[in-house]
Amino acid sequence: MRKTSNKSGIPTGLPPRRLRAECDPGTLGFTTTAKLKPAPGLIGQDRAIGAIKLSAEIACKDFNLYVLGREGTGRHTVVDQLLSKAAESRPKPCDWVYVNNFEAPHKPNAMKLDPGTAATLKSAMQRLVDDLAIEIPALFESEEYQTQRRAIEEEFGQKHEVPIAEFAERAQAENVALLRTPMGFMLSAIVDGKPIKPEVYEALTPEQRSEIDAKIEELQEHLASILKNGSQLEKEHRQKVEALHAEMAERVVSLRVREVEAEFLDNANIGSYLEQVRTDMVSNADLFLVSKGAGNTGPFPEVIRKYHKDPIFNRYAVNIMVTHDAGPRSAPIVREDLPSLNNLTGRIEHVSEMGTLATNFTLIKPGALHRANGGYLVLDAQRLLSEPYAWDGLKRCLQSHSISITSLADRLSLSSTITLEPDPIPLDVRVVLVGDRRLHMLLVLLDPEFGQLFKIQADFEDDLPRTAKNTRALARIVAGHANSQGLRPMTAAAVAALLDHAVRLADDAKKLTLELGALADVMREADFYAAQQKRSLIADSDIKQVIQQATLRSSRIKERMQEAITREIVLIDTSGRAVGQVNGLSVVGIGTHHFGRPSRITAHARMGAGKLIDIEREVELGGPLHSKGVLILSSYLATRFALDVPMSLHASLVFEQSYGGIDGDSASSAELYALLSALSGVPIRQAFAVTGSVNQNGEVQAIGGVNEKIEGFYDVCHARGLTGKQGVLIPASNVDHLMLRRDVVDAAKAGTFRVIPIKTIDQGIEVLTGTSAGKRGRSGEFPPDSINGLVEAQLRSFAENRRRFAARDHKQPDRGAD
Repeated sequence: MRKTSNKSGIPTGLPPRRLRAECDPGTLGFTTTAKLKPAPGLIGQDRAIGAIKLSAEIACKDFNLYVLGREGTGRHTVVDQLLSKAAESRPKPCDWVYVNNFEAPHKPNAMKLDPGTAATLKSAMQRLVDDLAIEIPALFESEEYQTQRRAIEEEFGQKHEVPIAEFAERAQAENVALLRTPMGFMLSAIVDGKPIKPEVYEALTPEQRSEIDAKIEELQEHLASILKNGSQLEKEHRQKVEALHAEMAERVVSLRVREVEAEFLDNANIGSYLEQVRTDMVSNADLFLVSKGAGNTGPFPEVIRKYHKDPIFNRYAVNIMVTHDAGPRSAPIVREDLPSLNNLTGRIEHVSEMGTLATNFTLIKPGALHRANGGYLVLDAQRLLSEPYAWDGLKRCLQSHSISITSLADRLSLSSTITLEPDPIPLDVRVVLVGDRRLHMLLVLLDPEFGQLFKIQADFEDDLPRTAKNTRALARIVAGHANSQGLRPMTAAAVAALLDHAVRLADDAKKLTLELGALADVMREADFYAAQQKRSLIADSDIKQVIQQATLRSSRIKERMQEAITREIVLIDTSGRAVGQVNGLSVVGIGTHHFGRPSRITAHARMGAGKLIDIEREVELGGPLHSKGVLILSSYLATRFALDVPMSLHASLVFEQSYGGIDGDSASSAELYALLSALSGVPIRQAFAVTGSVNQNGEVQAIGGVNEKIEGFYDVCHARGLTGKQGVLIPASNVDHLMLRRDVVDAAKAGTFRVIPIKTIDQGIEVLTGTSAGKRGRSGEFPPDSINGLVEAQLRSFAENRRRFAARDHKQPDRGAD
């Protein structure tokens, strides 16, 4: 039997030192963190750090990285630090620009340049356009151009006007006038030295009109042949003018283009592009000219005051997608906080022109993949997957090792505007996704391409062993964070209190949490309270105040539930005894705050067909894990008691006054205790609450939230008044997880509350009833006055009564035959 106290016969429970293992400030090796050397990096994350280094440094493609772990474990900090170090050893990536494709403007050409060259090329092209915008018009105003242009005009005039003049003389000789009108040439008969008027023509005799018509018809045929030859002359004239323009422009354009080429002799791509520019500028020299206004009828064009910013010169622009300075070697590290499809792969913008949407290659905008090309791209996994088509677009780029710009409107067929098809840009990037474990598991299960593209995972630990070495190392990390955040130094007692809180967050007395974000929040709030008290150091009282205030801010629901129990609106007994009734414990989560709540569990039993009814399951309030626990305890009863007779039990289990869903098997031991009490008729002490799951062998197993559950029942007992007989039964395997509040520990020290570890159901039922559980003797029977003996006797009684009932029913006459 377990050691009991002399007065009540109840086990004494765990000693106070096992309920809360506090950190001793004297073991930390410092008085304040002011002079404590901060620890570099993180502790306990060697596995994750090794994975990040491998992904960052390996040259093979598709070794992209998924970083998984809880929020606040330093994932982003470690990723930034390690990527920054790896980026220093990688070469600076090349610049990429888009330039006009003069043969197919809707398919702009992507051009690779040396680092830092893109901006230089763009400036050089701007200067080229600016210079030619001045020099080409000046060249066309020169005496040489005017002389050659006049010669062409005179030649054209001579070839064009002489035949017309000769025809006019011939027509004049035949009394027909050649008239010039806005609509062209026309012929009219001459009478009395003047063109004939319509009314005069109508007054002529038919013979005279026929003679005039025949003469004019013949002359019109001759005139038509002359005008047809004039159209060919005009075409030749235009060709000569264009050839003159090209010849004149060739001089200055070639000179200026060679000057630009001299700046980029080492880049063959630029040389080829500039040759295309030269050819296009020579062919389109008119872009730099404009005709004179209507008020000037001269033949020569005049200078236009236009520069490279004029949209007409966009064809010669350089659209920089990504550029890097020519400084030290370093690969880019890009973090995209809004990983939409456009923000990842880039977009093509449109402008409104005359009521329609138009675009050109200068409106292509880069995305995060362009900026990170040659380096690293860090993305939040959940945000990425929540953006339409972003995940699909990223995978497509990683698989093809190129960046293709596709707008979301095109993917959804929502736009009918003319768009571009820019050249894909080769992609060499290492993508780092940061997310949680559940999302990683879903991607592995549901997306077969995920494992091919993200071959490495960096799994961050949630906690680390609570050793003296790790404790001191975590203290140094805490000190470093306080220093980097500009917080006040902390006393050793304050650090110890913070480390105690880290143990509580780890939910394990032998672990320290690695959720440094939560600890940092406590430090910042503690610094605020220290500032209010005008202290230069953060004290342990400040840390305690932070924890108390955080609990207070989140305790409204908890207080309402406690009030309902205190006012006996919710029925919970903390004294006395009852058959088939036990106090179970559960954990309620409200946001990030969790607290324990006791619940009354009752069991009823009678003769039946071997059915155990879980009322929670019947009404669909019980989850699968809770139902599993009930089935396990049913199996425990069926295989432990009255094995030689059929199970003739009809029992029901329920959480009283439970109006929400219940899941988890942590109440299965409490349900079994209630059922054993109902079968044996032995009452259970209501001063105890129970938690723990049970297996088919009757062993009590560990559960989660043990600290919150103990404190929840303690708060109820404290509100009603501690009697010295109250306590909680927990699985023995949960003892290492205890990190209870100080007031609970103080009550244990005073002997007014106890925490009793239990390994088996037999041990637990003995504590709850004060009656021996009983073991089978050599005869195979339990002691008749033990709990197990009484349960087995009751089950045998149910089986015998059922047999007699069945036999009596079988002997009844068939009333239907009368």
